Amino acid sequence: MANLDRRRFLQLSALAAGGAALTACGGGGAASAPATVGPTGTAATGDITVWSWQGPAAMMKALVPDFQKQFPGIKVDVQDIGNPAIWDKITSGMAAGGQGLGDVLHIGVDYLPAYIEKFPDGLADLVPLGADQHKAKFAQGMWETVSRSGKVYALPWEANSAGFYYRADLFEKAGVDVDALQTWDEVIEAGIKLKEKTGVQLLGINKPATQADSAGLFQMLLQLQDSFYFDMQGNVTLDTPQAVTALTIIKKLNDAGLVADLAGGWNTMMSSIKKGSVAVQAMPTWFGGIIEETAPDQKGKWKVRLPPAVTAGGKVSATVNSTHLAVAGTSKHREAAFAFAEFVLTRPENQVKIYKGKGIAPALMAAYDDPVFHEPSAFFSGQKKGEIFLNALEQPSYVTNYSADYPRALKAVDDAQGKVLLKGADPAAVLKEAADLIAQQTGRKVLR
Repeated sequence: MANLDRRRFLQLSALAAGGAALTACGGGGAASAPATVGPTGTAATGDITVWSWQGPAAMMKALVPDFQKQFPGIKVDVQDIGNPAIWDKITSGMAAGGQGLGDVLHIGVDYLPAYIEKFPDGLADLVPLGADQHKAKFAQGMWETVSRSGKVYALPWEANSAGFYYRADLFEKAGVDVDALQTWDEVIEAGIKLKEKTGVQLLGINKPATQADSAGLFQMLLQLQDSFYFDMQGNVTLDTPQAVTALTIIKKLNDAGLVADLAGGWNTMMSSIKKGSVAVQAMPTWFGGIIEETAPDQKGKWKVRLPPAVTAGGKVSATVNSTHLAVAGTSKHREAAFAFAEFVLTRPENQVKIYKGKGIAPALMAAYDDPVFHEPSAFFSGQKKGEIFLNALEQPSYVTNYSADYPRALKAVDDAQGKVLLKGADPAAVLKEAADLIAQQTGRKVLR
């Protein structure tokens, strides 16, 4: 099952400016074991360091013995740096010319573009190491996410789809068929009925944005419309019909009294699940494990589906976040580092082990052939939860461009949403202000 470390409520910090040339050595040490043939057929030896956090780090450590049976010339040290501490440590290392970086770096989709843009040599191009042979193995959109201008900067690890987790018992008490809800306008109508019948609010949002990434629902509603904060050319896309529609839905939810204020952040959210004070968690794949760990006594009361469309006939699937394994540009043992990343991420049996251990949903599509993804879940009322999200991964996916300025955009969106939720501001007006502010701060063009 997933651990709390999989949450996306990260304390995002601004990345160091500039793109210093990386010349210092990485985390690899001198080779001492016999040479081993690596991915490109050349010697893969040396001591490599892998940086990750909690759950993923634990699972990679568990895979090391099997890896070293096949690559005895490589010694692997997997380090749990912590999340969000890892982002500051990678950023600081790159800003210092790559000094002290691990050889293999676990990187979230929201940070990868910033590292690529600000530190062009910070991550190794994996194409010369043979990465392209794996291009077709991952969920749609994943390869485009890790690639830029013919270079591949990482191998995809996990692909989290948008989800709609809900208390089936509460909706049943209210006489609402959740599976029949086609759009978010219908969700609002159902939420009103739910509150009238049960006294429970529909969902929760950290209204004053006391933690970064408090606009997760807004972001998901954008991605269901094949939109985001930036387009692939880097233009700001917050003053657009898609953005206004997303924030207007949130305003309607709030105006109807359906949004609980989770101003306390993560702990408040967990408390709301335990108490049953909100009925819906519009969260990605990984959040199912959080619900199970947080409220085991609610077994059989929960169900999950893909989210309703923003507009009638619209998309119900979106890959909303992902993580990847990259190789530091300064690694002295790139071949060995890539061999480990390849071992972890491109072998279905290893991704299945990781899923069984920590509930991390793989981007590697062949992993889903394993029965574990097709078994009924007792906690989720006998549903085959894995198949629900597999269906989403099989659909065409919009490639999200977080860009190096995502932290700035996220802050602007959090502030705009707060004005709507706490002061009743007009969504179109606050989004225009947010778009103009980002353009002023970054020099980017606003697409209108």
